[in-house]
Amino acid sequence: MRSLLDLVLAEPTTDAVGDSIVDAAFEEILAYGLRRTAVDVVARRAGVSRATLYRRFKDKDALVQAVLVRECRRFFGSIADAVASVTAMEDRLVEGFVVGVRYARADRLLNRLLASDSEALLPYLTTNGALVVAAARDFLVRQGGATVGERTPEGVAELFVRLAISFTLLPESAIPLDTDEEVRTFARAYLTPLMRA
Repeated sequence: MRSLLDLVLAEPTTDAVGDSIVDAAFEEILAYGLRRTAVDVVARRAGVSRATLYRRFKDKDALVQAVLVRECRRFFGSIADAVASVTAMEDRLVEGFVVGVRYARADRLLNRLLASDSEALLPYLTTNGALVVAAARDFLVRQGGATVGERTPEGVAELFVRLAISFTLLPESAIPLDTDEEVRTFARAYLTPLMRA
């Protein structure tokens, strides 16, 4: 069975019609939240019939998953792009953390779901968040990392992911993290030491 990360990192397999359906579902979720998004309305917004929609997505859950996978792909892509030309591992970590925190805080879909569907979303980021944490952790490990003493790349990456989720869900903090430079300062002071022997 493919991991969530493999699903996210795989090349998209939809066609133009599938893309228009995912676009329409994204807009409906932004406008009305998960619970109130109706497949019939998504089909109308996409300019397709229900039958066409169901040929590509077996049910509403599959459609929502397609939206979330695409948004995760964009999230991971933004981090990969930000660190592509950065060679030093500590600098890659810092810049990736900065971009990840900024992206998560500004993400329209995440903020909409936290506001309107938090009871549905929060378990996927907390008590049932193992797949999300694993996907993000594995993505960071694939970006490169070496074992430092008894600290493995997986362990360090998981700490970063759990911190990022915590700061996203509860942004009020005694640690100043309002600007990219403040997030960068925090990452250098608290996170990069984890990369050192």
